[in-house]
Amino acid sequence: MNQISLLRDKHILLGVTGSIACYKAIDLASKLTQAGALVDVILTQSAQQFVTPLAFQAVTGRQAYTDLWGTDAHVIHIGLGESADLFVIAPCTADTMAKLAHGRADNLLTITALAARCPLLIAPAMDGGMWAHAATQANVKTLAARNVTIAGPAEGRMASGLKGKGRLVEPAELMGHVRLMLAQANPLAGKHVVVTAGGTQEAIDPVRFISNHSSGKQGVALAQAALDAGATVTLITGPTAAARSTPVGATRVAITSTLDLEQATLAACQTADVLIMAAAVADYRAAAPADQKIKRAQMSDLSVQLVENPDITIAVANQKKQLGNPLLTIGFAAESQNLLENAQRKLKKKSLDLIVGNDITAKDAGFFVDTNRVVLVAKDGSIERLPLQSKVAVSEAVIDWISNQFSG
Repeated sequence: MNQISLLRDKHILLGVTGSIACYKAIDLASKLTQAGALVDVILTQSAQQFVTPLAFQAVTGRQAYTDLWGTDAHVIHIGLGESADLFVIAPCTADTMAKLAHGRADNLLTITALAARCPLLIAPAMDGGMWAHAATQANVKTLAARNVTIAGPAEGRMASGLKGKGRLVEPAELMGHVRLMLAQANPLAGKHVVVTAGGTQEAIDPVRFISNHSSGKQGVALAQAALDAGATVTLITGPTAAARSTPVGATRVAITSTLDLEQATLAACQTADVLIMAAAVADYRAAAPADQKIKRAQMSDLSVQLVENPDITIAVANQKKQLGNPLLTIGFAAESQNLLENAQRKLKKKSLDLIVGNDITAKDAGFFVDTNRVVLVAKDGSIERLPLQSKVAVSEAVIDWISNQFSG
């Protein structure tokens, strides 16, 4: 389920309180609207000192609310609160947090918060000293005990010129929190999905290594798709830049070598329902990596003895015989020839439930690009060829296949 389908026609209430970070709320409202949500904005009087209702109306195409006793609707707070799928307050000042914690209802935003029956997500924004104050921290604990989700705050420079914890988290990260909260009742709710992503690095010396061209984009997209389907996600990632991008809500485990990956994967799979082995694993490693950097003068006749790395998917299959987990194992086959034949062979050899094969010789698919053209080969013999599409769409197809196995 992609971002647009996840948020399409969802009614999101966005509360905006009096912080200099209000300008980020306009971006958030725009992003939510572009993702298909119906966004109704409530601004406090203090917020209107920084931004105007018109700015929000321009990006949402809907009315922005400011007055508890407006003449355009009957008991506005009830209508807004009862129809919302999610209430987001961003930025949320220390004053508004205190009002929420103590049940104060002296403006349209806080009275709507009392009337709403949907989940509440708040993103605090204030100076570092205010955030660290005992009163604020007591309010945080009170709200958390009531299942209010608190995103941030982030660290950095604040309006006072001081540095510390108190900045509003960025809109892109807030979108991740919104997606996570809206996905809680989706088909993989209660399932633990482990995803491996990116390439591994096998050291030759402290500065050189053996690796491959994997970016990690497909694995990260799979992790996001699993989160969107409601799963609890562990993302085991190699050191490439894309693989280090962790979707909001996923637990990231960083690895470097294939042996690191094996250890982390076997540990995570002890409680996993699904393993998606999207990492590109180095088949060989140096038998004896040098402790010190090898100098250029020593490299004219340099030879490196290689030893074979373990097959992690086979190791997982062996562990499954003892523990029963994971229930489903999905592998990837990056091939340069005989794609279908090689994928089918790997499916059987590695005891997989599904293998996703892709031709790495295609210029518009595979490494370095955001698109892929794959074939899904299942252990029941079924074969599904997917057209060229984004790696996000490929991930959704794989997660849909997994969801169908549990629903059937």
